Amino acid sequence: IRRDICTDHCAEYQQGVLTGDLCEDLCVAGRVEYKRCLYYENGKKVMAASWRGVPVVLKSKLENFSSYEALALLEYQDTAGGTGGEEELSPLDVVFYATLEIKNSLGLETGTNLTLPRLWGQKLKENERTYSRAELASLWALLQQEEYTFLRVLQDLTQHVAKILGSCGHFYAVEYLAAGHAWDQHIFSLEELTLSPSPSPWSGQEKTITARDMVPRVALSFLEMVEHFENDFSHSLHLCDIKPENFAIRKDLTVVAIDVDMAFFEPKMRDILEQNCTSDNDCNFFDCISKCDKTKNRCGPKRKNSNLQVICEKIFRPWFSPTLLGAKAGLPLQVALQRAVQECAEIDGGEDAKRSRAVRKQLQDLLVELIQEDTENQGEDQEHKTRRVHTALNF
Repeated sequence: IRRDICTDHCAEYQQGVLTGDLCEDLCVAGRVEYKRCLYYENGKKVMAASWRGVPVVLKSKLENFSSYEALALLEYQDTAGGTGGEEELSPLDVVFYATLEIKNSLGLETGTNLTLPRLWGQKLKENERTYSRAELASLWALLQQEEYTFLRVLQDLTQHVAKILGSCGHFYAVEYLAAGHAWDQHIFSLEELTLSPSPSPWSGQEKTITARDMVPRVALSFLEMVEHFENDFSHSLHLCDIKPENFAIRKDLTVVAIDVDMAFFEPKMRDILEQNCTSDNDCNFFDCISKCDKTKNRCGPKRKNSNLQVICEKIFRPWFSPTLLGAKAGLPLQVALQRAVQECAEIDGGEDAKRSRAVRKQLQDLLVELIQEDTENQGEDQEHKTRRVHTALNF
């Protein structure tokens, strides 16, 4: 990784231009080990690495620190005869400028409903410290990256987004997780779960997890995520690019959104949807769609479908198909589940909220029942094996 980043990046760290909790390990101690490049285009870098033995993904939207817009306040201090390199700002200043940038990035009005500035402000007050120019310049470069801002804001509020573990200048480290694959019939690979550093509830000998057992548990986590994104923030959060590759799972089978370039809170979603149109087709923004009002030739600002409907259509329907289930496909519980998924995929969730809630509850109940059935069957299999062993010993 030294060859790739450290030449210029670490020189700037040594000069006091940028900083972060990852810098010392990256530039001095050599505790960050480069594994492979995952993506590199138009200056955007995404790399797999190991930080103190923990797999991480290192990201930056632009290649060089100097490519990011400088914090105007720091430039003002320089021209106004500030004290230079040691100039510091108060925690309140940091919260104020960070809040403005978050508002602009996420399209949120930061009123009394947005909890983050208060939450961060409280933490900063407890620290009772000021912030150096290098810290502020690094923070400002990070806040100009929409994904960083989004993940950093939400990771304090939900377990369903990837966690940022640290940063150095404009580079930030995100937890490495087992991502989904469109070509894998189970979507998530059991083998890849071993790479994820999060604790596993199945690490003991008493429970072995199979791909078939994994599917309903992960599906339940998808439903929990949908409900969470819809109801638990100041505004609903819309996912406009729903496909297996944009989600990952931790070892505890929690579903995590890992690509949030196409995730928008309600105010920004309305701005995106409300465009000129001549037909409904003009009102499709990837997986987020609305209707064309032909009297005004404008798309409606309210989304017609929902996160749940698209997840049912694109993820649940292939998952619970007779092809994947094989011999089990004809069982009453599986047939009921397939019907519920089909109904869910066809519902216009944005328009019929009551029906959407009922379908979600039905799916949840069926998945819980399926997990209980699988657990009981596994218990019977274990008991059968135990009896067989005893018979063999007696013989």
